[in-house]
Amino acid sequence: MTSYKIVGKPAPRADGPPKVTGDAKYTVDISLPGMLFAKSVRSPHPHARIVSIDTSRAEALAGVHAVLTGEDVLGHRLGNRVQDVPLLAEGLVRYAGEKVAAVAADDEETAARACELIVVEYEVLEPLLDPEVAMKDGAPLLHPDMLSYEGYVRPAEKPSNLFFQNTYGTGDIETGFAEADQVFEDEFTTQRVHPAFFEPRACVVDADRDGRIQIWTSSKAPHGVKRTIAKAIKLDMERVLINPTFVGGDFGGKGCPWDEPLCYFLSLKTGRPVKMVMDYTEEFMAGNPRHESIIRVRTGVKNDGTLTAHHQVALFNSGAYAGEMPLGYLAGADRIAANFRIPHARFDVNHVYTNNIPGGYMRGPGEAQGSFAIESHMDEVARKMGMDPAEFRRKNILKEGDVTPMDEVYQGVRAEEALDAVIEAAGFNTPKPSNVGRGLSMCSRPAGGGETHLLVTIEPSGSVLVRTPIFEQGSGTWTILSQVVAEVLGTTLESVRVAPWDTDGAPNDSGVAGSRTVRMAVPAANDAAELAKSELLNVTAELLGWPQEMLESVDGTVRRTDNGESVAWADVLSRVPDRVVAGRAESKQQGTPEFTSFGAQVAEVSVDQETGRVELLSFFTAHDTGTVLNPMGHAGQINGAVLTGIGYALMEELKVEDGKVSTLSFADVKVPTISDIPPLQRVLVESEDGTGPFNAKAIGEAPLLGVAPAIANALRDVTGVRFHSLPITAEKVLAALREKRS
Repeated sequence: MTSYKIVGKPAPRADGPPKVTGDAKYTVDISLPGMLFAKSVRSPHPHARIVSIDTSRAEALAGVHAVLTGEDVLGHRLGNRVQDVPLLAEGLVRYAGEKVAAVAADDEETAARACELIVVEYEVLEPLLDPEVAMKDGAPLLHPDMLSYEGYVRPAEKPSNLFFQNTYGTGDIETGFAEADQVFEDEFTTQRVHPAFFEPRACVVDADRDGRIQIWTSSKAPHGVKRTIAKAIKLDMERVLINPTFVGGDFGGKGCPWDEPLCYFLSLKTGRPVKMVMDYTEEFMAGNPRHESIIRVRTGVKNDGTLTAHHQVALFNSGAYAGEMPLGYLAGADRIAANFRIPHARFDVNHVYTNNIPGGYMRGPGEAQGSFAIESHMDEVARKMGMDPAEFRRKNILKEGDVTPMDEVYQGVRAEEALDAVIEAAGFNTPKPSNVGRGLSMCSRPAGGGETHLLVTIEPSGSVLVRTPIFEQGSGTWTILSQVVAEVLGTTLESVRVAPWDTDGAPNDSGVAGSRTVRMAVPAANDAAELAKSELLNVTAELLGWPQEMLESVDGTVRRTDNGESVAWADVLSRVPDRVVAGRAESKQQGTPEFTSFGAQVAEVSVDQETGRVELLSFFTAHDTGTVLNPMGHAGQINGAVLTGIGYALMEELKVEDGKVSTLSFADVKVPTISDIPPLQRVLVESEDGTGPFNAKAIGEAPLLGVAPAIANALRDVTGVRFHSLPITAEKVLAALREKRS
């Protein structure tokens, strides 16, 4: 492996000091002169017609400055891609929790009191909650006017609750199943899960400050939010300015705007800035959780264990709207079989409107659901054929030069090496204590594409300023940018600081998502630093008459390579205080990268036979990597993903009863704490393969994908029961054990 001075070494978080000292400004910390506070009235019904709204008592309350209903914002629709979300319900409520009115008042308490005074009369309608019923011909249409909406990836010919349908794959599955000696089928279901970030969604909007619409918002994708807001309020995009704030956690859930357009109209009506902060009851009631799914799989296998065909049909209960998905559908549902060599594969993906809480993106969107299904299913196929699950995977594992089930070819495939590494580390085939089971799964996730821009400036003091449009949402992006810039310039990490631009600073940025940040941002940082270094050497050569071809930048100095003479950056730049020594670069990475990261995971569990309680004893995760840019951050991404996967597997669920979310607090929504985390063992299969100037690979999402199936497979190993639905709670385990005994 190539050795670097700063890249590849542990580095403290660039965003750490402001966060631990309290200097970091989150959206909720923003306070503007004359600012009002907004709250909303939400429907208690999943499906209802609004007969009337009486706002008179709220408007008469002292301290209230504005009240809006759907009539005031008619025709303004929100959506990252599919614009189907009204800012306030326009005569019809499509899910319990949908906003029907909003108030701006002097303070939060007054706004909340005013909301209580608004009287809404509903005609309650029968909700359409089951996606399989909703997609049938003749089902009531939840969006009869959907042909007027913009943004569908595959526009429908006629209105339908089935708003997205697509097929992916390679080969011909009928041929593949005909070649099979045995065919196995399964059905799996997964639950809704909230990202559970510490900071709920929040925004501050000033509708007319210096002729611009000024916005502060908790978002990891400010340029996308800017475009979406401009469309929703029907104004020129250049009038919208998103100001940088820190983001208090994301996990995929903060890529689209929420209350910003509504606050714009409240600000416009009052002539004052407006702040809106969701509380966690609202987050659980009306946030955009990971989709509930039904996934049916069918696999053809020869008697020797060779896969011949695989067919997966995924049905996602998208709830009332599609606008909260950045692409209008879950892009990852088709990529969960990339670990296997399957000559004939087909993936059918379906999204359906229902009267449920709308779904959005969460870490591994579509992939988390699909991975649980296929990795559980493949494990069951192996067991039913009398094969060791590890050997079954090894027989069918993707290798260099193989075509994936998505008809793609990757370079530097190290899936088998990752499998071998985790089997050895976990002692997968060694004897187990009684009442202990081990489960194995595979995972992979290519980095997404995107665009970003970056400016590196060497200041007269010799310090370095990095400007980026990326708002730090907790993944450590600023730290990696600092490391790359310091490495290229030949200076210390301490001399580099990062400051975010507002949305005027760069023409575009794709935001932090899709495991694409390293692939997208590192080339821009490298190129901008190289340009700044070149300008520095040029200035030095001009001032001192040194030959530029014999100059290098080392340890904050410019040094001659012929005689070793050197000069500090500050000594050079202080002599040309008006000279800007900087480099600006862009990075546009499109399509699927030539490299991806493969992984394998092993869970070890025990089960209390009397209570069904599952204890996760240990968890091993192995990943093939290129250059690990920051070992501390890399480990944090893996551990965080595994923690998320443990919650998904064993405890987390937004429960919906009669169309209403019934788990409206963290007392009801159980997320893992430190006491739930077993010893975590990481194994890295390193190589020179990877994308960008340092040959790096994505790590943000892949470690999540195999966690739930590894745990489910371990439970199958110890109990003999295949669990087909998440989360696998103690109640489900105990019921399964009792049924097995009887």
